[in-house]
Amino acid sequence: MSTPSRRGPGRPRKLPVAQQRTLVLAAARQVFAEQGLQAATVGQIAARAGLTRQSVYEHFGDKAGLFAEVVAEVENLAYEWISARAMDETAPDLRAWARRNYAALFDFVHEHPAALPVLQEAERAGDPAMTRIRDRLAPLYTEASRQRWAAHGVEPGRADTALVAMYFAMTETLVRLDWRGTAPDRAALIDLLTEFTVGGVLRLYEQGGDILGRLR
Repeated sequence: MSTPSRRGPGRPRKLPVAQQRTLVLAAARQVFAEQGLQAATVGQIAARAGLTRQSVYEHFGDKAGLFAEVVAEVENLAYEWISARAMDETAPDLRAWARRNYAALFDFVHEHPAALPVLQEAERAGDPAMTRIRDRLAPLYTEASRQRWAAHGVEPGRADTALVAMYFAMTETLVRLDWRGTAPDRAALIDLLTEFTVGGVLRLYEQGGDILGRLR
């Protein structure tokens, strides 16, 4: 009577394709964030994923193809995370809404620490991933903020576009700033950004002459 063949010692059961891809993408995100595109190797990624180099090549072709998929995955993750909070209607007050959106970017970087380095590496490699995210989010922020400015009697006109650009630029700078020691309190940074933008525009509206009018 024949007996079932047994898997030899050290021969791992082959994982389903979808699970292998998930492991490789997660490992690649970490390695690209730590090493950068040029220094990262398929061998490093395979080892981090617990798979063979051949498995990585079978699923993604080469390092460039894998990097492109990692960037696309991170880009969509960032957009979905940030846009969901931008469109949240539970913070109708302008300052509360602005503060929540500043906090969302800090939260995203904290919960997905490899995401921002990957997006920055994509930009350095000639793939404007962060620019695409900002372009996709800009109309959402512009519409949501315009509704809330109206409650203060402010019609910012095309200043909305400038404010959205400033929002991303300032937050990204503070999130990745090297403080040369312990970083300032996170809540204090978020309050600083909120007051600088919201309070600044309100003071412009009240005391800044025709600055906002010239941007309409």
